[in-house]
Amino acid sequence: MSLPPKPPSRPDRVSLWRYLRLFRADLLSAQPARLYRAWMAEFRTPFFRSYLCNQPDLVELVLKGRPDDFPKSNRVREGLTPLLGNSVFVTNGDVWKRQRRIIDPAFEGGRLRDVFPAMRDAGESAVRRLAALADGTPHDLEAEASHAAADVIFRTLFSIPIENAVAAQVFEAFRAHQRTQPVVNLAALIPLPKWMPRPHRRATRQTAQTIRGLIRQLTAERMSAIEAGDAPEDLATKIMTTADPRTGARFDTEEMVDQVAIFFLAGHETSASALGWALYLLALYSDWQEKVAAEAEAAFGGGAPDFSQMSKLALTRDVFRETLRLYPPVPMMVREARCPETFRNRSISPGSQIVLSPWHLHRHERIWDAPDAFRPERYGTDEGRKCLREAFIPFSAGQRVCPGAGFAMIEGVLLLAMLVRAFRFETVPERPAMPAAHLTVRGKDGIWLRITPRA
Repeated sequence: MSLPPKPPSRPDRVSLWRYLRLFRADLLSAQPARLYRAWMAEFRTPFFRSYLCNQPDLVELVLKGRPDDFPKSNRVREGLTPLLGNSVFVTNGDVWKRQRRIIDPAFEGGRLRDVFPAMRDAGESAVRRLAALADGTPHDLEAEASHAAADVIFRTLFSIPIENAVAAQVFEAFRAHQRTQPVVNLAALIPLPKWMPRPHRRATRQTAQTIRGLIRQLTAERMSAIEAGDAPEDLATKIMTTADPRTGARFDTEEMVDQVAIFFLAGHETSASALGWALYLLALYSDWQEKVAAEAEAAFGGGAPDFSQMSKLALTRDVFRETLRLYPPVPMMVREARCPETFRNRSISPGSQIVLSPWHLHRHERIWDAPDAFRPERYGTDEGRKCLREAFIPFSAGQRVCPGAGFAMIEGVLLLAMLVRAFRFETVPERPAMPAAHLTVRGKDGIWLRITPRA
C-alpha cells in the first residue's frame, strides 16, 4: 500500500541563498533528509547558529526540564507581530506567565463540556454546507475545513456563527493575511537592531490591521455586555472577567485583542490543517474511513452528538492522533539558549537557536516503527504508547503546551466523526495532495476530494 504524501528533501549541502529560496517556497522541503535520522544537527549562518534537536531527552529538557532557560526565539515573533502584537504566543518570562494565569482557567477540563454544544452546532453547520457539494465532483476540502474551524472559534469564543457579518469579515481577512506569508520575513532570518523598522510587506500590515480592527470591535462590544451584566458565558467572557490571581488585574481591550488574534490563529489555522489532512488520509485508506463512520454511527445513535458520547470514539481519536503525527500543524518550534549549554558534547553559545521539529520527531526513523506509514492501530501497543509519551508534541509540551490542546482534540475528533458519518470522501488522482509549510502544514495546491452522501 502506498505511503501518505511527504515532501522531497533538499540536498544535504546548499548555499545560504539557495536555502533562503527553498525556505520561502516551503519550510519542509528546505530541510535535508538526514534530519529524519539525526539526534541533533547544527546549522550555521553568518548571523546565528541553530541546532535542531530530535533526541527525546533533549526535547524534554528544553520543553519540560528547564523551559525558562530556553525562551521563545524572537525569530518567530518578527513575522507575526503585526497580527499578534504582544500575545501569549510570542511573549516570554513574567509577561507570559501573567497571561497564562489569566487564560488557562478558560480551558480547564470542565469548560470543555460547556463549549461542546457550540462545537456541535459548528459541526452540524459544516455538514449542511458540505451537503451542497456532495455531488461526486472534486472540491478543495482545505477551504471547507478552514470554514468549519473558524466557525468553531467564533461560536465558542464570542457565541456568534461565522455567518455573522463581523465574523465573516475576520475570516476573509485572515485568509488574505495568510497569502502574504508573514513568517517569511527578512527580520526572522537576519537579526536586525531593535531601532530598525521591520520590513513587513504592505499587504501583511494592511490585513493584520483589518483583522485587529474587527477583533477590537468584537472585544469592545463584549466589554460593554459584561458591564451591562448580559454577556453570554463563553470563552471571551471567561477570559475577560478572570483576574490575575497575583495582581488582581484583568486584560484591557488591547491586551484582549492580542489574545483573540492568537486564539483565532492557533484555534482556526491549526485545527483546519489537522481536519483537512485527516479527511485526506481517510480518503486514501477507505477501510479506516468505514471504521470511523461505523464508530460514529454507533456512538451517536443516529442523533445529535453529546459530550458524554465522545469517550466512545476511541478509534476516531487514534486516527486523529496519527494525523497529528504525520502532519503536525506547526512543523517547527524555535527556542533560544539563554545560557551556555552542552548538547551531545557540543558547546551551545547563548543566543543560539534551538529548533524542535514535530515534523521530524514524529517521523524519526530511530524512534517510530514505519514512521511514514498511516497506522492508527499503533497507539494500542506498548511501543506506540511509549512513542506517544516521548516523541509526540503536536501541541508542544511542558509549561508552554498549547492551552487549547484538550479543546483541539475534542473539536478535531468530533468534526471528523460528524463529517465521515454523513459523507464518503474519495481522492482525486489527478490532483494529489502534497504537504507544504509556511505558517502551518497545508496542501501545496489544496486538498482535493470527491464527496458523496452516505444516506
